[in-house]
Amino acid sequence: MRNAVEMIVAEAVQLPPDHRLTVAHRILRSVEPEPSTEVEAAWDSEIRERIARYDAGEVHGVPASEVFAELDRRLRQ
Repeated sequence: MRNAVEMIVAEAVQLPPDHRLTVAHRILRSVEPEPSTEVEAAWDSEIRERIARYDAGEVHGVPASEVFAELDRRLRQ
């Protein structure tokens, strides 16, 4: 089994980056649990509510550069 894994990895790393990402995505998808329709519906509802609050001016976005700068600051602590 170990030899098979090593062979697959050795061949995969020779692929162009976009093909390696496709292979990795397919492998990960093969072990992820099936999405729950209840969970998907709850996320859809949450997303709609957040968009509505944003559109109504109740909340404001934060630029990605600020978010990543804050993450970097926290990780350095």
